[in-house]
Amino acid sequence: MPASIRKESPFVKSNEIVGKTDLGPLTKGTRRFIDVLFRRHELKPVDLDAIATEESVYDDPVLAPHFQPSPKYENLHRFDPSARWTYREERAIVRKIDWRIMLWAAISFSALNLDRGSLFKANNDGILKDLNLSTNDFNLGNTVSRLAFFCAEFPSQLVSKRLGPDRWIPIHICLWSIVNSAQFWLSGRTSFLVCRALLGLIQGGYTPVFILYLSYFYKKNELPLRLAYFWGSSNVCTVIGSFLAFGILRMRGINGKEGWRYVISFLGTGVITFSIGVATFFQMPPSPTQSKAWFRPKGWFTEREEVIMVNRVLRDDPTKSDMHNRQRLNLKDLWKGALNFGLYPIYILGLMFGLPSGPPSQYLTLSLKNLGFSTLNINILMIPSTVVGLVTLIGITLLSEVFDSRSLVAAMQAVWVLPCLIALYTLPAHPNAWIFYTVASVLLSHPHTHAIQTAWASQNAGGVANRTINASLYNMFVQASAVVIANIYRADDAPRYVRGNRSLIIICAVNIFVLYPGTRFYYKWRNAQREKKWSVMSEEEKSDYLSMTKDEGNQRLNFRFAY
Repeated sequence: MPASIRKESPFVKSNEIVGKTDLGPLTKGTRRFIDVLFRRHELKPVDLDAIATEESVYDDPVLAPHFQPSPKYENLHRFDPSARWTYREERAIVRKIDWRIMLWAAISFSALNLDRGSLFKANNDGILKDLNLSTNDFNLGNTVSRLAFFCAEFPSQLVSKRLGPDRWIPIHICLWSIVNSAQFWLSGRTSFLVCRALLGLIQGGYTPVFILYLSYFYKKNELPLRLAYFWGSSNVCTVIGSFLAFGILRMRGINGKEGWRYVISFLGTGVITFSIGVATFFQMPPSPTQSKAWFRPKGWFTEREEVIMVNRVLRDDPTKSDMHNRQRLNLKDLWKGALNFGLYPIYILGLMFGLPSGPPSQYLTLSLKNLGFSTLNINILMIPSTVVGLVTLIGITLLSEVFDSRSLVAAMQAVWVLPCLIALYTLPAHPNAWIFYTVASVLLSHPHTHAIQTAWASQNAGGVANRTINASLYNMFVQASAVVIANIYRADDAPRYVRGNRSLIIICAVNIFVLYPGTRFYYKWRNAQREKKWSVMSEEEKSDYLSMTKDEGNQRLNFRFAY
């Protein structure tokens, strides 16, 4: 059977796997990008009718008894370790999942980005002047929103695990679309801050819930690219939002109201996102085996497809079956997840990776306006960097999978941003408007590595409970970075923000030369330490360890961290 491009399970197997007569060998490596480019003639094509079922702990007589699904697992009736399927079948079902699940996930996520982007479109039209707000007031509004978002992460996860993502996500969307529409009646600083706080509270926890939901359907090596599409919908929404704003902002003066009020309310994003929220109630099945409903009596998947979906995901990561999808988390679970220090290097990256590009992104529209560009033209000028950013986002995520590397590839965002920050820092006091625009656009076209790092954190979690808590913690660190971003460019440093850009250059250099290499070294060292202990144990000792240990998920000796 031809060698496949398959990733290893995070759990190390014992020395011998018996009874695998119909399973192909598990390939240790992956096809390298350079091979795909220059040695395609030497790569054997995959036989679509060959068995695609991966080797896993379920084929290991020592480990299999320790990784059986929980009796509460919602897909237990489709679990079958003896199930086999072909590459043709698996590719067909993945395409179906992409169209049925992933496409609507991206559309639903776009609702969040339409609402978030509306504030920056409003900034183009003079919302600060109209509401008598200063730059620091604007920063405070973003800080309040992020802090509220931060505080809502864990409560949102608790509600999601009880109700299920299929119910909680559409509730999220409908609620924040109502609050966003209410911003039409903003009257000053107090109402601005109150709305920002409410939006942060309602939107908190939305992204981690969606990541957990997608992990029900995709294997760990499939998830990063899907998350790139997921966040790529943000870029698409920015383009669409720019065109919408170009037209809607012309409504300034209708009924004596400013154009930005229409952008962030009924005629802008409020009605659109509310419609998406209502539709989402009918577009998210709870799990791969629960697509049948009163409004969808035949369901989306056949019994054979459900068997393939369930078993291919569990063979890739058996820990995805250790909880029911509506099983609640308790405070003890939260505490244990918070003390899972093996994931903190990724959390720190979540805090730091977006800092260098954040302030230039938030203040680009205001900077362009100060340089003489009109409000309507600014919305159009934002499109090129958004489109290029979508391409680099997907490209960097593909490279991460081709090279099977997280830390080194993720560092490329900082490598891209650093020379652009240096260029911004060295521009004269009154730069040419088009030179500034070009430098800023190149900076904002950087390959965004959020999808890589989110999937990386999910892969290193080792269990549904850990994955749920870990997704929230990672996102909380990202939101904490947004609070820092909102306070780097200050009014007394405007309009060149020399002090702020100098700080960003230092942070970017630390990311490149300290944090990413340090994280890679840390996980390699942890894996080596565990391998020393695991490799000297006999098969009986390994079985006894797995039977008696209180270690869970990524704390087990046979778990290996991705890096």
